[in-house]
Amino acid sequence: MRVGNNYMIYSLFEAIHIISVIAWMAGLLYLPRLFVYHSDDLIKKNEDTTNTFKIMENKLYRLIMNPAVALVWITGLTLFYFNGFQLWLTIKLFFVFLMTLFHIFLGQCLRSFAIDGNKFSSKFFRIINEVPTLIMIIIVFLVVFKP
Repeated sequence: MRVGNNYMIYSLFEAIHIISVIAWMAGLLYLPRLFVYHSDDLIKKNEDTTNTFKIMENKLYRLIMNPAVALVWITGLTLFYFNGFQLWLTIKLFFVFLMTLFHIFLGQCLRSFAIDGNKFSSKFFRIINEVPTLIMIIIVFLVVFKP
């Protein structure tokens, strides 16, 4: 489908998709790290620092991660349409769905931190910080090798 004008359209969607994935991944990797420090700070009960974490987490999630995930899905489904059904692409879509569930989970954690109701330890957030990395590795291998 990469011919003439379609090639330019495809390339535009592909570029936006890659940029959006990078922005989304940055947030998925950074937000749990902020939660590590925020959960440690709640134990110390430093209200000023806690409020700073709330602002940072909220801006990261709402202003960077949410628009990025929306663009990932819009451009990704458009690219899926251009490429047609391919097994590797369908498997990739499944892992992007898992990553989206992780994104939603982080949003729930964000809401808990906003009302000082976090129930998870900093160790928990250190461990789950590896989840998007593992999923990203699988996705990259799927895209590069197209099994």
